[in-house]
Amino acid sequence: MDIVGRRALALAALTIGLLGGCTDGADRAGGGAEDDGGGATGEPWHDEVTAAGAAGTIGAGGPCPLPVTFDLAEGWRAKAVEAPDPGDELGNEVVEALTRRGGSTVRCELDGRAVTPGFLRVWTVDGAGTSARQALEAFVDAEEGLTEPQYRETRPGDLDVVEATWLRRRVLTDEDLREWALAVQVGDRTVLVEASSTSFGEPVDLLPAYRLARDTLAGQA
Repeated sequence: MDIVGRRALALAALTIGLLGGCTDGADRAGGGAEDDGGGATGEPWHDEVTAAGAAGTIGAGGPCPLPVTFDLAEGWRAKAVEAPDPGDELGNEVVEALTRRGGSTVRCELDGRAVTPGFLRVWTVDGAGTSARQALEAFVDAEEGLTEPQYRETRPGDLDVVEATWLRRRVLTDEDLREWALAVQVGDRTVLVEASSTSFGEPVDLLPAYRLARDTLAGQA
């Protein structure tokens, strides 16, 4: 099975098991226009979508200790992503394909399927001192099949945020779907938050929970 097939299998495994594209410099230059985050309604940022109501805090103890804290949307559930069993070679291959990407490791998955079909995944960058922009570009570039990446810098709360958006091909419905991610640097640690819909979800439905996380990000005391 090629890497695309293993990635698809791994994504299915995470959705069921854990909780329930290459772009070159020309691509980034053509689709990566900077934006200051000032009220970009509609595609690709949908800034008209407001943040969800909060029902808790992620990162301060609980299931997902992180270098940052942010609010968890109502109806969402958090679960740490467990490290693989060293003795399970086949399982490790699947988990490795899904839990490591572009120099980052997934630490926490926020399951929104009780209210909307999708997830937020929180990643920490493996290398200390990596800038938010550098980490986010590596994260985007490491995934096959992504097109039209765009970046912008915002400061919706206490931290400077770099955001990315791109299109991913959904094979089941033969359509391009938009996804989003952000990165923040706190001291020498860098954290990413990725919004990912399920096979039949509408990506924009994830934005209220994603916006809540983005707008309430803060460094740990």
